[in-house]
Amino acid sequence: MAPYDSDSSAGEEDEFTETNVLLGYASRDAGDDFISRLGGRPEWLDSNNAPSAALARCKICKDLMVLLLQLDGELPIRFPGHERRLYVFSCRRKTCRRKEGSIRALRSVRIAPGSATAAATATTKEEKTKPKEEKPKSQPPSNLGETLFGAQALGSPFGSTNPFSTSTTSSAGGNPFATSENPFSTPSSPPPSTETKPEPKPESSAPSINTPTDDIKSLPRTFAQTLNLNNNQQTPSPPPPSEPWPIEADQPTPYPIAYLSEAEYETLDPTPAPSIPQNTRLVDVDDNDGKKGGKEDREVFESSMDAAFQRFADRLAQNPEQAIRYEFGGQPLLYSKTDAVGKLFATPGTGVVTTAANGMPRCGNCGAARTFEVQMTPHAITELEADELSLEGMDWGTVIVGVCEKDCQARGVSEGEVGYLEEWAGVQWEELTATGAKR
Repeated sequence: MAPYDSDSSAGEEDEFTETNVLLGYASRDAGDDFISRLGGRPEWLDSNNAPSAALARCKICKDLMVLLLQLDGELPIRFPGHERRLYVFSCRRKTCRRKEGSIRALRSVRIAPGSATAAATATTKEEKTKPKEEKPKSQPPSNLGETLFGAQALGSPFGSTNPFSTSTTSSAGGNPFATSENPFSTPSSPPPSTETKPEPKPESSAPSINTPTDDIKSLPRTFAQTLNLNNNQQTPSPPPPSEPWPIEADQPTPYPIAYLSEAEYETLDPTPAPSIPQNTRLVDVDDNDGKKGGKEDREVFESSMDAAFQRFADRLAQNPEQAIRYEFGGQPLLYSKTDAVGKLFATPGTGVVTTAANGMPRCGNCGAARTFEVQMTPHAITELEADELSLEGMDWGTVIVGVCEKDCQARGVSEGEVGYLEEWAGVQWEELTATGAKR
């Protein structure tokens, strides 16, 4: 979608600006969709084939985590024949908060037999018939809301062009250094000879420009692989250890269920008023005279907020009850551009957020690039902690989920079977300002 700047006007003739971002709203009523929801316990694509429980354990304390989000992620136009679900888990322990690995994301996929071949054939035909100057239209895909949330969606499809369609079969490059012989073995030394031989001329110590293959094979394999400049394949992540899930009585208490059965494409007022999210808390601070800070403290707080957070607040304020934001291949709405996650999406030197400025780690299964798919907003915390009495709840600003752009299948999983893969979860945490305000 075209970047939207909260400080820019869309023109007096436009009442609202519609974006390609699909907003999901939480409700206690399931409606027609029982799959996409906040809280509860996960429901797997195959109830008889659950993922390893190791994928849902906190990386800090190793406790089993609870479900934050379960999303029906089927995209029949982009990935025909793929059944997809996304899961986001979080650790309940307060001591694990604000630590990497306390929130994790999983992608589950089942590919119907023959779907990979059909997708590859369709892509080949599309590339041959597609005009060179044709560009994908910036319009919302048809029925995306109905597919994801069981709600009617607006707009028209991307057309017959599928810019993200690729074969799900990735060819792994062979190891040019692997041989049937042991590269470190040396022939047995011949018996010493009494014959006097002329001493050979000393050769130049300068290395040859073209290193012989035999010399490369004689190096330790790990070092030889480092020298292989043409090997840009990412080393696949090892599969998690197989671990059965404990019975429900031994699992942590889940959050209450709120179904994401209502969805609509985001509409924005071209001239929104500046605002602060509802979950922002201001704390009065005594000044030097012992008086409570008022307007001055608020002005200092607002001036200390970076532009990215103000834009984040402005966007959410226009649709304050949104729990998730969905746009496969789009741009996440950043809570900050200065933290570790924000820097992954901002173009160096400019701070501009674009799809090209994507520093997410590549897929650990196939090595393909990852792309943005969905993010959770602070209102999701309100829904999840509706029954919580403590004021010390979750304190993230947004959770961004990036997935394999090819929607690859786990290694060793056949067509028609369900596989589970960990995806990237980028967490932007709330920050404390100098005035004691928590945002």
